[in-house]
Amino acid sequence: MSKKFIDNLVSVIVPVYNAEDFMRETLDSILDQTYKDIEIMCIDDMSTDSSRDIIAEYASKYDNIRPILLEENGGVANARNTGIANARGRYIAFLDSDDVWLPEKIEKQINFMKENNYAFTFTSYRFMDVDSNLLNTVVKAKDELTYKKLLRHNAISCLTVVIDREHIEDIYMPKIHHEDYAAWLRILKRGHKAYGLDEVLAKYRTRQNSLSGNKIKAAGWTWNILRNEEKLGLFKSIYCFCYYAIINVYKHFISK
Repeated sequence: MSKKFIDNLVSVIVPVYNAEDFMRETLDSILDQTYKDIEIMCIDDMSTDSSRDIIAEYASKYDNIRPILLEENGGVANARNTGIANARGRYIAFLDSDDVWLPEKIEKQINFMKENNYAFTFTSYRFMDVDSNLLNTVVKAKDELTYKKLLRHNAISCLTVVIDREHIEDIYMPKIHHEDYAAWLRILKRGHKAYGLDEVLAKYRTRQNSLSGNKIKAAGWTWNILRNEEKLGLFKSIYCFCYYAIINVYKHFISK
C-alpha cells in the first residue's frame, strides 16, 4: 500500500453546504455512535449561512471533528474527494449534512465487515421528511451486488456505505451528477463486490427541492453514466435504463 491508515479508525466524510437547519442533528447522530473510534471530516463547500459557525462550535467541543473549509464552491463530489484525501482512517463512511445514522450503525457494520472479510458494505435505510418524521418507505439492502447487477439499478445509498481502504484504496467520485453511483461502479468494475446488511441503520431526508427529488433529471444523469461514463453500447444502455425505470416506478407506488 502507498499509504498507511489508522487501523479500526472510521473516517466519516460529511460534505456541508448551507446545512444550518439540519447539520446539528447529523453531527449528533455521528457523535452518538456506540462505535467510538471515529473521526468526522466536515468539508464546508463555501456555505453562505451559519454552517461554518456550527462546525467551529462542534470542533471546539469534540477533538474528533476535523473541519476543512474550502475557499471556493466545488460541488459535493469535490468536497467528498477532499475528505477522502485527508482522511486518516482505514475505513471510509459517508453521511450528508442533512441525513442521520442510528446509534449502532457503525458498530454493526464494522462487525459485519470483519466477521465476513468484506471490503465494501452498505445497509438498509428509511426515508424521513424535513421535520425528521419517519416515512413509510424503507429501502432494503440486497445481499450482494456485482458490477453487472449495479448497472441495472443503483441499490447502494451513499449514507449507508463503509469501505475498507486496506482492500479498496482508490475511492474517487467524478464531478458529475450521481457521482456516488459512478464511484461504486468504478469500484465494482475492478472485480470487487458490495455486500448488504439488511438492517435499517440510517435515515435519509427527502426534500421537495432536493436535486435527487427531480426524477426526470435523475433519469438523465443515470443515462449519462451508462453511456458516457461506463461507455455501454446503445442496446445494453437501453436494457439497463429500462430496468432502472421499472424499479423507480415501483418504488414510487409503494411509497404512497
